[in-house]
Amino acid sequence: MRKFHLLYRGLLFLSVAVLTGCAILSPTPTTSFTIYAPDVRIPPDPAWPQVSWRLIVAKPTAQRMIDSTRIVVSPSPGEWQVYKGVVWSQPAPDILEATVLRALEDSGRIASVGRLSAGIRANYRLIMDIRRFESDYTDQTVPVVTIEVSAKLLDNADQHVIAARTFLSTQPAASVDIREVVDAFEQALAAITHDVAGWTLTSGEADARTRR
Repeated sequence: MRKFHLLYRGLLFLSVAVLTGCAILSPTPTTSFTIYAPDVRIPPDPAWPQVSWRLIVAKPTAQRMIDSTRIVVSPSPGEWQVYKGVVWSQPAPDILEATVLRALEDSGRIASVGRLSAGIRANYRLIMDIRRFESDYTDQTVPVVTIEVSAKLLDNADQHVIAARTFLSTQPAASVDIREVVDAFEQALAAITHDVAGWTLTSGEADARTRR
């Protein structure tokens, strides 16, 4: 886990000062935020197949509350809040996209893999939707991190679905301390990334073999 500190200042006052050349006459309020950057690395699984086809990974979708840098906590069913004073380094969809890409790239099991924007002439496309990416207190005094992802593997030529599956990963935090909660997020993210990467390689290879 990488942790950073960021100091936000009154940008509006600064912009006015720059544009007008005037000095700021009174101090502006400051708020200190801690930024957490999950650093998840997945060792290749010996069970993963070696494949010769190419894959592109689309940026995952998510509802607005999840598609944010705020760290979401659910104190009770159907209720969402955010932790104060802490944020992710990037929104949850970007975090998941980066970890899945890294796992596939570092595995050495696939001929070519990249983001949708990379322009790769791929055989398959992986799309994901994040349903849950939260710390859940439901009926518990210590939160359980829950990540749920719906994934589909598409034939990139005609866009028909090769395989589809929903993945769920949960990890209890060691305590209510935000650093322990972030550690639990990393562990849950590592588990679900491993499962998505392995399923993608296995499902794509099963389809590719039928075509051969």
